[in-house]
Amino acid sequence: MYGLETLAVIAGLIVIATPIAVIVLLVWVSNLKAKVARLESELVSQGGALRRLANGASAEPKPAEPPARKAPPVEEPTAPVPEAVAESPVTVAGDVTESPVPAKPASGPWSEPARPVVPPPSPAGPSRTSALGEWLVQNWVYAVSAVSLALAGIFFVQYGIEKGLLPPPVRVMAAILFGFALIAAGEWVRRRWGDDENEVTAYLPSTLSGAGLVSIFGGIIAGRQLYDLIGPETALAGLVATAILAIVLGWYYGPFLAAVGLIGAAAAPFLVGGESDAPYWLYAYYAVIAASGLFIDTVRRWAWVSILALVLGYAGAGMVLAGTGGAGWFAFTLVGLAAFAICIPARGIMPDHKGSMLVTALRSRKAERPIFPVLLAAGAVAASSVGLLYLPADNAAESTVAFLCLAALTLLLTVWAGKDAPALSDLTVLPAAAFLLRLGFEGMDRWPLARDFAAKAIDLREPETAAPMTAALLLALATAISLMAAVTSTGAGRLKPFWAAGAALVAPLTALVLELFWNPSAVIGAYGWALHVIGLAALMVGLAAMFARQDGGDMRRAAYATLSALSLIALALFLLTTKGALTLALAALVIVAAGLDRRFRLPEMGWFIQAGVLVISWRLVVDPGLIWAVEDAALWEVIASYGGAAAAMAAGLWLIAGLERRAARVFLESAGAAYAALFVNVLITRQLVDSGGDWVAAHWALTLNALPWLILMLAQFYRLKLGGVLRWLRWAIAVVAGLIGFGGLLAAVLPANPVFGLLGGKEELVYGPLVIDTLFVAYALPGLLLLVALTRLAHLHAVLRWGLTAIGAALLALYAVLEIRRFWRGDDLSVPGVTQPELYSYTIAMMAVGAALLYQAIARRSQTLRRIAMGVIALTIAKVFLIDISGLSGLTRVFSFLALGLSLIGLAVLNRWAAAQQGDGRKKDGDS
Repeated sequence: MYGLETLAVIAGLIVIATPIAVIVLLVWVSNLKAKVARLESELVSQGGALRRLANGASAEPKPAEPPARKAPPVEEPTAPVPEAVAESPVTVAGDVTESPVPAKPASGPWSEPARPVVPPPSPAGPSRTSALGEWLVQNWVYAVSAVSLALAGIFFVQYGIEKGLLPPPVRVMAAILFGFALIAAGEWVRRRWGDDENEVTAYLPSTLSGAGLVSIFGGIIAGRQLYDLIGPETALAGLVATAILAIVLGWYYGPFLAAVGLIGAAAAPFLVGGESDAPYWLYAYYAVIAASGLFIDTVRRWAWVSILALVLGYAGAGMVLAGTGGAGWFAFTLVGLAAFAICIPARGIMPDHKGSMLVTALRSRKAERPIFPVLLAAGAVAASSVGLLYLPADNAAESTVAFLCLAALTLLLTVWAGKDAPALSDLTVLPAAAFLLRLGFEGMDRWPLARDFAAKAIDLREPETAAPMTAALLLALATAISLMAAVTSTGAGRLKPFWAAGAALVAPLTALVLELFWNPSAVIGAYGWALHVIGLAALMVGLAAMFARQDGGDMRRAAYATLSALSLIALALFLLTTKGALTLALAALVIVAAGLDRRFRLPEMGWFIQAGVLVISWRLVVDPGLIWAVEDAALWEVIASYGGAAAAMAAGLWLIAGLERRAARVFLESAGAAYAALFVNVLITRQLVDSGGDWVAAHWALTLNALPWLILMLAQFYRLKLGGVLRWLRWAIAVVAGLIGFGGLLAAVLPANPVFGLLGGKEELVYGPLVIDTLFVAYALPGLLLLVALTRLAHLHAVLRWGLTAIGAALLALYAVLEIRRFWRGDDLSVPGVTQPELYSYTIAMMAVGAALLYQAIARRSQTLRRIAMGVIALTIAKVFLIDISGLSGLTRVFSFLALGLSLIGLAVLNRWAAAQQGDGRKKDGDS
């Protein structure tokens, strides 16, 4: 029945075997030629003896030395790990030991930089550490041969499918047997002639054995995926067994076998084809491939084999995900690949990576370069973290698995790095950061888990149904990471503060991200969510107490945990308290932080003080902000919020007095002054708004809206004295705030000025008692604010200080002019014309200002201020003779000029006396 088909199969096997036989014959003939050449060379070197033999002389023949070639081993080791490896293990610290084949010393980037292993010169071919592309240029025939032989076994199976030859079990067994035949041929060639680079048969055993491994992999996959002859468990067991065979062969053969076996095994599922309902077992298959390459390289130390194995593992798993789905299995595979990359090179469950961390090498070029296993682990952890961060989930369960895997990877790295592998410590940041980022992405874009969580809000789910535990689960995972980091910090040596900082950050940041993007209060209620947060705060308090007992004088760990607890308490207050009460509670927390610093000497409390000042500033200005304070809040809430915040800053300054806390002191000083100014601003605005009407464009309303921006600008100017990396950010904030603030003042000075009368109606009138009126609010208040603030801004550039001084003085001068006009003309300053008494009042005021400036010049011994005073007096004289004289007549003119003359004589005498005392043209104290 199978006569013709059997003949066809036999013919196919003959065709497949023909290239193998040709290769073997060529090798055999090549070796015979080499033997003949060596014998002829030895005979030529013994020319005298040959000549005597040719002449018939009797001579004792000298036995020829055997040809110099590697003798095959008498007996191969039967253990999976060669004896040389077992006797002298290789550590990840970089110590290179004997490889299973003594003629092939290990070399490459696995060794420590301080102890480089220089490979011996090899004139016959490139070294193992040469680039793969260069190797392929010189040995491309072997690569093509390996691919051809590997495809032969796979295509034989496909041919049997197309023609219906032989039952499926026979086809699969034929592919597997063909693979074993190739491996046997390769082993025979290696034993008979060797696989050294200097031999004629170099790379031939690796070619045959590598192709055989691919054929076996392909046969097993065909048995599972094409014919469903075996279950996934049996298929995986067969693949693992084949991988073990590949590992053992890799220990004895060159790197070419490893490359052929790994690449061929990775490509086999796509070459075989076929379909399966759920081929998720392929994830395990690619994990086995990666582990195989790492196991080979953990002995041979070729370095690039490990990289190739991981690249094939990640790429193969990614293609399986794209073709069949199964995001959960892909997540488990990512964790497994990262774990393999860390543990297998270390040859143990607990790695022992020593030396420099990756972040240390990146921060300083002079730092010691990390060893290769650290770099390999960094690449794998980064790839797994990114893969889990962007893992496409079709449902909430797959999203949950992604979070579980990120947490598991973080915990594993924490355990490993904290015990015997300090060089891996910085890698823990990668999965922890990915956990927090995915949490934010999930909430922002409503990925499946966040979408299901939001769909079960209190207003949407059925009555008498329990809230989901999603938020509690995510917070529990983060808490486990924080606790493990806290435990690790105890024995972390010089890295103790960094682990403690991680313990204080992960769980609180998780709670904050959940609050910002998930809105747990809508699902489990504000009180229930606040209980979660306050419970976490209690845990941080416990950690702070434990750290304080353990560390004695070094209170950094306790300080970090205390900061975390204070932040969580603040978050709980956000959830439960009203707007005004929340601001007051945050101010109280700033006082608590300052008190803790005073009591326990915790400089880190300054960070919380600075953060608290920023949050309180945001609340007073933006949310709920000035609009709430003016229009919605009760007066007592305004007093509690703004007055309480200003008082809290003063209390904080008092508590840290005597401590070296420059940054905290600068923040508290600037914030205290700013809050007090905002408090006055809000009270004035409320009083004016209560009189009724729409005051958006009034001169005083524009200034009141501009004052908070001016206060922000001045606060940033004051904080510039801190310097540091935030200097340019503070400059940027000050410039933006100044443009907005001065823009409002410019509008109040020009179009909204009540003198011009451009607005019409009630907005152009002046309100309030004389002197303390809306003119004072619009012009004198910002002028005084600028001049008073300049007394604390001596660190600014002189040009900027003079500019602010000129603006402040100009605003005060405008206020004085407008107040004089109001005294003579009433509340409506837009009435045209200037009366003679008003005009002369300006002159008297200018004379008074000039005299006051001259007095200050004498008191301060300032030449500059004296010249300014004389300039004001000169301007007054010019006004009198050019403007005032036209409206005077009779005795009024006489007495006016008499008074002016006498006044000028007195000022001139005073000026000469001041010049004589100071020395005209010389700078004295107070000059600039």
